[in-house]
Amino acid sequence: MAVVETVADTRTPDFPSSMRPVDFADIPGWDDDDHTAAFAAFLRTCEGLQSRPTRTRVNGVSAQALSAVCRLVRQDRPISARAFFEQHFTPMAVEREGLLTGYFEPQLRASAERTGEFRHPLYARPPDLVELPRPPDELGLPDTLTWGRRIGPQGSARYEPFPDRGAIMAGALDGQGLEIAWLDDPIDVFFTHIQGSARLAMTDGSVRRVNFAGKSGHPYTPIGRTLVERGAMALEDVTMQSIRDWLNAADDDDRDAVLATNRSYIFFAMTDDTSPELGPVAAAGVPLTPGRSLAVDRHLHTFGSPIFVHSQEGLPGDQRPLQRLMIAQDTGSAIVGPARGDIFIGSGHAAGALAGRVNMAVTFIVLVPKSPDLMQPISQ
Repeated sequence: MAVVETVADTRTPDFPSSMRPVDFADIPGWDDDDHTAAFAAFLRTCEGLQSRPTRTRVNGVSAQALSAVCRLVRQDRPISARAFFEQHFTPMAVEREGLLTGYFEPQLRASAERTGEFRHPLYARPPDLVELPRPPDELGLPDTLTWGRRIGPQGSARYEPFPDRGAIMAGALDGQGLEIAWLDDPIDVFFTHIQGSARLAMTDGSVRRVNFAGKSGHPYTPIGRTLVERGAMALEDVTMQSIRDWLNAADDDDRDAVLATNRSYIFFAMTDDTSPELGPVAAAGVPLTPGRSLAVDRHLHTFGSPIFVHSQEGLPGDQRPLQRLMIAQDTGSAIVGPARGDIFIGSGHAAGALAGRVNMAVTFIVLVPKSPDLMQPISQ
């Protein structure tokens, strides 16, 4: 749930000291994974890189080398997906335990017009809302801001904080014509912000999709923390469903006061792309693949990186340990750290019920592409 990366960076930094090389033979579950499914998700990344290059991040995965692998794929598809990954990547284990959670794409009832039933808006990105062009302290802004309101032409613009969630809930954007859809439940609006996208079953019978288009730039604060601090629930009881249950039971004033503690506010773009087998277009600029797309810390991980995620636990309802190769294709405000991930489960109610139960200790093994000058045609 972030702005698509559009600037190529061909630097190849040294591997961080927190990563160490391992052998594919020593990766638990590597032999038994469905490498073909991971390869299909990787191909979508390659398609996206043609028009939207990614940036090299500090985990050592070179955007240049990833692009070189993608060029080889376009020239000659491999016979074996597993052999493809083993030939062109070096596995590097992150030397700290991490955490995996789940996310999904809601499907919600919506209207194109405000009615007595549908009166809670999803907003398009305001034209004056931009990513800050320089560090916020250089612009005289709080160092927690990442986006802001631009005032004046770009060359001589000044910047100020954009209204936060509480201000927008109080009407800061009223009368600007930014509403692109109306929902019947303010709690659904909030969770659409958390997930970053939604499928909308419109009252006219059509199905549309809203994708992330921008954010207010204020820090993300999980409202589960707010409820714990208020004494409304114990930390071990905080889940997506328990939070929703509390919000549903609260009166409007209490509900809105808790929602407003998450100052981050999300804006959307409407699309007719509702492919049932794929998710929304993610931060890397490609559609998400259920079970294979991973949201990561965008400041540490290069989009498009294959990452093998290993846990002693299984996903909810699955007794087998999670041992799966995924592709870094998305991000989120709460996804922070070298081994912190969010697996995309899918779309709809069932996916949401499963996603809300994913909370497991994991280890990350990042597949780092070999240098372009070491690469050979992939079918050899």
